[in-house]
Amino acid sequence: MSNTMGIASAFVLSSLFLSPLAFAEESQAFVAHNNERAAAFEAYQSEMTAKAQDAAQTPQASNAQSRQTIEKDS
Repeated sequence: MSNTMGIASAFVLSSLFLSPLAFAEESQAFVAHNNERAAAFEAYQSEMTAKAQDAAQTPQASNAQSRQTIEKDS
């Protein structure tokens, strides 16, 4: 019986400790902060995509120039 009471009290205490976190998701400050983080992540992701595309295009241009040089030498 004491084991059941211990489990029940642990459940009640944990729900009391976690309830402020559940209400935090409904606050306007939480929503605004979450939107800022999402916007910053999107900006970072688009910047990294652009850098990756630039990096992928740069070696192709240098390869084309080296091919032209080789053809001129022949």
